[in-house]
Amino acid sequence: MPEIKCADCGKPYPNDRIVHICPYCGGIYDFDALPVYPTEMDSESEGIWKHRDSFSLRKNAPTVYLGEGDTPLVWDDPNKKEIGFKLESLNPTGSYKDRGSALLVSQLLAYGVKTAVEDSSGNAGASFAAYCTRGGIQARVYVPENASGPKRRQIEQYGAQLIAVPGPRSEAAKAVLEAVQDGLAYGSHAYLPFGIPGIATIAYELWEQTQGSIGTVIAPVGHGALLLGIMRGFAALQNTGKIEYQPYYVGVQAENCSPLARAFHRGLDQMHKAIEGNTVAEGVRVSKPVRARSILKEIPENRGMIISIPEANILPACSELAARGIYAEPTSALVWAAAQRISDAIPRPIILIISGNGLKYYPI
Repeated sequence: MPEIKCADCGKPYPNDRIVHICPYCGGIYDFDALPVYPTEMDSESEGIWKHRDSFSLRKNAPTVYLGEGDTPLVWDDPNKKEIGFKLESLNPTGSYKDRGSALLVSQLLAYGVKTAVEDSSGNAGASFAAYCTRGGIQARVYVPENASGPKRRQIEQYGAQLIAVPGPRSEAAKAVLEAVQDGLAYGSHAYLPFGIPGIATIAYELWEQTQGSIGTVIAPVGHGALLLGIMRGFAALQNTGKIEYQPYYVGVQAENCSPLARAFHRGLDQMHKAIEGNTVAEGVRVSKPVRARSILKEIPENRGMIISIPEANILPACSELAARGIYAEPTSALVWAAAQRISDAIPRPIILIISGNGLKYYPI
């Protein structure tokens, strides 16, 4: 079973406390191997928890379940089945984050955590608040002051303490570290890798829903856990012989904040310059993606790309999706804008990950 270790020095993750970076070298923690696709499903569990044996959870980790997973795959044209929408927007709190939060909170409980802090542009914070409430953990969530109102209300309704921080997304990340210095557990969806195997279940479900016939998967990229989890899920399927080839992968960022797209197109294996501009796609407004190195390394050679979408194209993409009955927030709409630009140059069928619900973004 894969273990969590520092990606730089190789030291294992502590058994007695939650830390978000390696205390020895400051490196990022990650799994030392791909998830292992289980040979048998847990027939007594539902949603993502059917795949519990692939999660690398501690033995005393409880199941924290709100209905995450088993989201629909809806085809734009059911007869042709060339472009499909994976509706992660229909998870319990309205985004794919629930797949990761379920595992994250499960692990926090296994470590005996009673109070935890998190920072987020909104979706991860709402998801974290919901699952903490479900698991009996008191949550405090730091968000940018300009985070969407519906997401902020979600966080508060779930009973978490909401801290709105002036300035861009990066300021909320700085503010949460002060709380961590006071001894609170940092339940970071970005730094802690606990939730990545949960996100990998998107790949397992897509394999089941398409009988393995997928040409391309397009997903928005902020810190990178969504695309990384999907890639690792398909890699696990390939390792067990379920699929012969992995899909082509397309990560999408907003042009105003596109550090990974810039690094990819320059042929770099890591980011060197952080750029944080304003964008309505707040879920990808991340100037220093935590999983940058892994994303740039794991997109298979000649089997993927990272692109950026001009700001002027994002809200129109929301409207175009809505005209198809898909109500998506701007971050999710990036994938539709990307598909319109490059659909003739990538393998079909094309699966678009609709990562978050349009109900979370009222200015539309």
